[in-house]
Amino acid sequence: MTTQNLLVELFVEELPPKALQKLGDAFATVLADQLKAQGLASAASVVTPFASPRRLAAHVTAVADKAADKAVQQKLMPVSVGLDASGNATPALLKKLQALGADVANPAAAVAALKRAPDGKAEALFYDSLVPGATLQAGLQKALDEAIAKLPIPKVMSYQLETDCELPGWTSVHFVRPAHGLVALHGSDVVAVKALGLTAGNRTQGHRFEAAVDPVVLKDADRYAATLQQDGAVIASFAERKGEIARQLAAAAAKVGNGARPIEDDALLDEVTALVERPNVLICQFEEQFLDVPQECLILTMKANQKYFPLLDAAGKLTHQFLVVSNIRPEDTSLVTGGNERVVRPRLADAKFFFDQDRKKTLASRVEGLGKVVYHNKLGSQGERVERVRTIAKAIARQLGDAPLVQDADLAAQLAKADLVTDMVGEFPELQGIMGGYYALNDGLGETVAHAIEDHYKPRFAGDALPRNMAGVVVALADKLETLVGMFGIGNLPTGDRDPFALRRHALGVIRMLVEKNLPLELSALLAAAVPAFGDKITDATAALADFVYDRLAGSLREQGYSAQEVDAVLALRPQRLALIEKQLAAVRAFASLPEAPALAAANKRVGNILKKAELEGPVDAHVNPALLQEQAEKDLLAALERCVPEADAQYGAGDYTASLQTLAALRAPVDAFFDRVMVNAEQIDLRLNRQGLLKSLHKAMNRVADLSRLAA
Repeated sequence: MTTQNLLVELFVEELPPKALQKLGDAFATVLADQLKAQGLASAASVVTPFASPRRLAAHVTAVADKAADKAVQQKLMPVSVGLDASGNATPALLKKLQALGADVANPAAAVAALKRAPDGKAEALFYDSLVPGATLQAGLQKALDEAIAKLPIPKVMSYQLETDCELPGWTSVHFVRPAHGLVALHGSDVVAVKALGLTAGNRTQGHRFEAAVDPVVLKDADRYAATLQQDGAVIASFAERKGEIARQLAAAAAKVGNGARPIEDDALLDEVTALVERPNVLICQFEEQFLDVPQECLILTMKANQKYFPLLDAAGKLTHQFLVVSNIRPEDTSLVTGGNERVVRPRLADAKFFFDQDRKKTLASRVEGLGKVVYHNKLGSQGERVERVRTIAKAIARQLGDAPLVQDADLAAQLAKADLVTDMVGEFPELQGIMGGYYALNDGLGETVAHAIEDHYKPRFAGDALPRNMAGVVVALADKLETLVGMFGIGNLPTGDRDPFALRRHALGVIRMLVEKNLPLELSALLAAAVPAFGDKITDATAALADFVYDRLAGSLREQGYSAQEVDAVLALRPQRLALIEKQLAAVRAFASLPEAPALAAANKRVGNILKKAELEGPVDAHVNPALLQEQAEKDLLAALERCVPEADAQYGAGDYTASLQTLAALRAPVDAFFDRVMVNAEQIDLRLNRQGLLKSLHKAMNRVADLSRLAA
């Protein structure tokens, strides 16, 4: 058995750019995993994926030409079924052995070769055999078939191939794009595998226009990337090509000078990497008059429609220059730059036209048109939605501020969706909110309202900025609450893999604003206050919605590094002021490090269980009659509570949750003594109720910051 490096390449027509990297990684990963599963490659084998617009390839190190033979033990049947009373093979056993290829000419010898071993309560017969290891050709064929079958193809297409046989005809092939070549090299040897109607060889094709030779002959697996680059003018590695484009973009920006930098957009960089095989970054420009149009419009049209990289100046403002990633390297680049400049000009002219036309009407004049835009068949039009958001926004603003905030929030909420019926947002839906802000400034509404309109969709994704002013926070909260309460109210809930109305994102947005803006708003009251705005269109599902929000909050806190136990302890109390939760978590973490913590957590769990059983007969009152205390341990516990609780309550009221829990840690000794020496469920009912009341007082004092029983092991 010898090992050499393996190279497999599928040469195809241009692959979908947004899926290319996933396709390349999946092809290489599945191929290598299948080779390892068959014993042809080992865990130490290194897998290198390649993906260019016209090829998927994988390089795998240390692949054997044949896998090692494998000893296999197979359970046949119980001894009572396989052997008769004399110990001879039954017909059933002989038939099974024959099916496995064993020699049954001498039944006694065949039985003697079997092993007997316990199998549950009975004894079974086991057959040992040596399975020949897979040959590279057979194993690679299986791995290749599996890799192709498991590709995450966004959309399969069908095409026809001429049948490779004596009878002429055509056969249908189903793949992401028509395939035209297959390479399989083990070292320098071709492995005769087939796929998609193709037979493997050692030849591929390079760049459509700039390859030095055609076809490109690959001498061995290890020189694949170098040969393709030298003879085929193709950088086969997606990662290397991406790095080369990033390097050229930075170099071109430096050449422009004045602190210019290309816009940062990883998705655009990935897409462009998937569009070119031999990147060549060129500097282009457009007329400066277009800079009068909001830069978001120009940037979006250049990125989305043309895959260009706009250049920003040192202050982050758009310049009239942009970068193009060409797939060719001509000596005279003027035709390439000139062509791209001619192509972008009509796009920018359209954006300028939309902007000029939209400013001829005020945002306020467009609000009526929202009544004709359907939002949801059960929740009405966008116009109805706007009125609900206004109602919710005014209610929030009254809690947070004075009359000016209520007025600003109401006006921003009324106009926030008006840009949905503008030409610019009709062409570029991604600009909703942004254009509303520009048009509000054009209407003379001032920065407060304009920024609130622009920011009311924020935060739009993880890590996004929050609204800049309080009016924007109010409208953003109202907008997200309207969506959450409305969708839960009609039963339109997210499933495991579907969330068409982005309810998870909206919930996280509400959480972030309440926490990061330190808003003095209680979650349950906030959700409940949004329900009346819907009238009879929905049912009240705020209980389920609150669970949903707390679930999102729990996940977010765990991602921030808090343990599941810490999060569970704090959220078990359903804290209403979300802005205080991080202080509660810090207090729980500090408490858990105290030597008294394990015993108090265990005692707290025990107290909770006692009270839960007691409350089955009726509510337990947190009241203690000192005259009914008989045992010294219960008297000492009451005295300890009277000493510690007022101080702990004062610290809790001052927001010092850590100190509050540390003060209560002094209760450990009297609590331990109480459980050692006092029978809670005394036969005398007055003694029993009094002791339950003492435990209720303890439980109430211990669990203001968190449910400490959740910290028990």
